[in-house]
Amino acid sequence: MHRALTSERYWRDRLAEVGGEGAELGHAVTGEGTIDVEMAQAIPAEHLPPIVSKIRPGDLTITRTETWGALVGGRATGTFSARVEGLPGEVTGTLTLAPEGTGSAITLDGRVEVKLPLIGGKIEAVIAEQVVELLDAEHGFTEGWIAANG
Repeated sequence: MHRALTSERYWRDRLAEVGGEGAELGHAVTGEGTIDVEMAQAIPAEHLPPIVSKIRPGDLTITRTETWGALVGGRATGTFSARVEGLPGEVTGTLTLAPEGTGSAITLDGRVEVKLPLIGGKIEAVIAEQVVELLDAEHGFTEGWIAANG
């Protein structure tokens, strides 16, 4: 799992598969068992909930970053963030890869914050729901990619 998460090829394949139309890998800097990734993804306006479209018309461009450190004692840690162009908010958090049973598991601890009076909480809930859906899709891709690329 760690070898996949620190492989530039994995990130390019993942973004091509689940990144959406026009997704780009801004950079992937790989060190000895580490990686820093920046991605740009777009969500077409027609796929946005009305509450988001009211305050930010048009397509949304999301810039995401993810880092993974070296594997130490069977564990690795990382960070992630996402920012939406034109919205005063962000998604941030930490990642932990650790052995679990005969495989491994990634634990994610994150938060969504949108700094808009009165409606910020509603938008945070919508974003959190969308992030969970995206993470599920990325999880499914990762399982298949590891099985195919071992």
